[in-house]
Amino acid sequence: MFQRFSLKTIDGQVGTIETTPLKTARSQENSELMSSDSIKKTLIIFGVGLLLGRAVILLHLLPFVIPFLAVIFHTKRNYTLLAAFALTVGATTVSFSFAGHAVVAIVFYFLIQGFTNSITNEKRLVPVTVFLATGSARYLGSVISDGNSWYNFFTATVEAGLAMIVTMIFFQSIPLFFEKKRKLTLKHEEIVCLVILLASLMTGTVGWLVFQLSVEQIVARYIVLIFAFVGGAAIGSTVGVVTGLILSLANVANLFYMSLLAFSGLLGGLLKEGKKILVAIGLIISTLLMGMYGDNQVPMEMSLYETLVAVALFMLTPKKWTEQLSKYIPGTIEHSQEQQQYIRKVRDVTAGKVEQFSDLFLSLSKSFTLLETNGEKTTREREVDLFLSKVTEKTCQTCMKKHQCWTKKFQETYSLMEQIMRECEKEGEVINRNLQTEWRQHCIIDERVVDAMKSELNQHHASKRLKQQLIESRRLVADQLKGVSKVMEDFAKDIQREKQEHEKQETEITEAIQQAGLDVEMVDVYNLDAGNIDIEITLMNNSYNEGEKIVAPLLSNILNETIIVKHSEPATLTGTEQRVTFGSTKKFEIMEGIAHAAKGGKLVSGDSHSTMELGAGKYAIAISDGMGNGARAHVESQETIGLLKNILRSGIEETVAIKSINSILSLRSQEEVFSTLDLAMIDLQDGFVKFLKVGSIPSYIKRGNQVKAVEAGNLPIGILHDMDVDVVSEQLKSGDLLIMMSDGIYEAPPMVENNDIWMKRIIKELETDDPQEVADLLMERVIRETGNEINDDMTVIVARLDHHLPKWASISLPQKKDA
Repeated sequence: MFQRFSLKTIDGQVGTIETTPLKTARSQENSELMSSDSIKKTLIIFGVGLLLGRAVILLHLLPFVIPFLAVIFHTKRNYTLLAAFALTVGATTVSFSFAGHAVVAIVFYFLIQGFTNSITNEKRLVPVTVFLATGSARYLGSVISDGNSWYNFFTATVEAGLAMIVTMIFFQSIPLFFEKKRKLTLKHEEIVCLVILLASLMTGTVGWLVFQLSVEQIVARYIVLIFAFVGGAAIGSTVGVVTGLILSLANVANLFYMSLLAFSGLLGGLLKEGKKILVAIGLIISTLLMGMYGDNQVPMEMSLYETLVAVALFMLTPKKWTEQLSKYIPGTIEHSQEQQQYIRKVRDVTAGKVEQFSDLFLSLSKSFTLLETNGEKTTREREVDLFLSKVTEKTCQTCMKKHQCWTKKFQETYSLMEQIMRECEKEGEVINRNLQTEWRQHCIIDERVVDAMKSELNQHHASKRLKQQLIESRRLVADQLKGVSKVMEDFAKDIQREKQEHEKQETEITEAIQQAGLDVEMVDVYNLDAGNIDIEITLMNNSYNEGEKIVAPLLSNILNETIIVKHSEPATLTGTEQRVTFGSTKKFEIMEGIAHAAKGGKLVSGDSHSTMELGAGKYAIAISDGMGNGARAHVESQETIGLLKNILRSGIEETVAIKSINSILSLRSQEEVFSTLDLAMIDLQDGFVKFLKVGSIPSYIKRGNQVKAVEAGNLPIGILHDMDVDVVSEQLKSGDLLIMMSDGIYEAPPMVENNDIWMKRIIKELETDDPQEVADLLMERVIRETGNEINDDMTVIVARLDHHLPKWASISLPQKKDA
């Protein structure tokens, strides 16, 4: 069903607009929501204005009228007349003289505000406008009624000054009633301003009695109970002092109650852990204690009745209301949970976005792989068809016998031309005499067809090479996109690091640390997976590195894994508490030694090397040898090492990294500039090492008196556009020596027939296991074998794998003896 509406256009024609019931229902729902919101705001503004219009302090001052009107004028201008009417009605309920003063003050404010707006619209001048309007109205009224005097002038100045201060307070508190933000955190100053506003509203209830009980006292005690229960002793006592102070300005008899409210807020806040009942008992005790002292205008039993009514209202307050208020008060558990939930939501959204990008890159990788697969599915028959069609287009199209050859003898003609194409592709000429004779008898332009086929073959080979390069480029892009996808997937997992439920372990750790004599505030266990321990502990003091010297060894004994301090930072800005992060350490560590020399003793070497510790407990050792010697070879090898370091640090797999470097270097320049790469990736958790050798010479592992060679047969980087990287894996043990070298070391001795056997023997004869000494001795031995000449760039890197021993070993606490 559709509803039609007729509209008259500018030129006088009538048109119709069709609206669906769904759109109509949505518009009606929106209008109902707007109407409900407008009614709610109207009631709030009228109620607040009514009470503030009645709020009289120091017997005859009205410092709340104009501030409220000014705030509504600058925040909810559409409700300005409603606010003025509510203020006037409230003042009228006190007396007609107060009503007249309120009306005069409102008129003065509008006049001064209009004059101010004609000059500037800056909001910071509002307190000044309020000061002038309030002071002028009070002074004019005093002059008319009592005449001119310094007392009237000072009274007007005091009221105007209070109004100016209240204006700044109301600008922070009144908009909170209309705040629609889901995430709202109140600062301590905003809480005080809100309490001042509530106390100002309570001032409007002065004189109201219900069964001889004071309404303002009941409401004041109820508010103190709520804030003490929600915010604790600090917030409760603050609310009590502010509320009592404001009420005492309205009625001097209430000055005594400031002590009562402050003490009630303090005591109730201290007892908040005992839930509502203890907070209520705190107010009752405060009422009884304060009722025993001083000269009270109100009998003790009446004050007790007022307290009991406030307690009854407090006990009937729904838990949902107090929990909602707690979310806005800093320092409460509900506020912390709300903030953590918000942070967790932001984290999950961020991780979700990263995962989406990861899926996107993976999809792009698959699409490139699919394109490559489709390209490989191109059949040989189709290539032959395309090739022969180009040849016949240049030859047979102009031949008078084309219909006879391609209509009556199609199969014979196609077969002969395919054989000639394969012969020319293989030999460059038609060498088969039988094929020549058969083709000559079949075709009257046989030589012309053969020549055209030879010419077309050159273009066909060039096109095929370009196509192959395109396929290789696609494969490179696919591998790189897949690597980026894996990196972003791992990053998303890191973002979603969250505390897990390990209450038993947290209790055990807390008891062990306390038994060792240290004060611990909090223990948070995030992960207990072997090799990936993640624990945060807040210590009361860490001035003597107790976390490293005592806590980490204790954790090592409890978790049966070596634990060290990963990070430490102050838990607070003023206290001595330290938040210390503990985590797993690597089982092995690397000691390395490096020796290198340039050809002829020059400064610039064509060899480049690097050792780097990567994330996730990986250690990389790389040597690159540029083609030739000198600056150009140095640039090429340095470029290879630089690219390798950056790609590996990003988290991309090492095989993808090497293929990417190969493609970059091979496509970057047409010159024949190549470089070798010898890469060893050592896992410091299990001692497993992967060798990726691209055009490099063997590496050696020495374990005691045994020497083992590790080699692979890959061409240097840059020679082939597409390359398969052979990965050789070995298991290292503590004390093993890993020796990697460039060809300048391996191939240096001129009289050696078998370099591999010679190198093994030299390494085996070494009596030291110090990495630097081994590197220096190998370099020295090779130079002596070449007649003290350096005929090529030389680099040798020696790494020794050792068990990691922390500075502070594990400690175990004595077991408790059973009684």
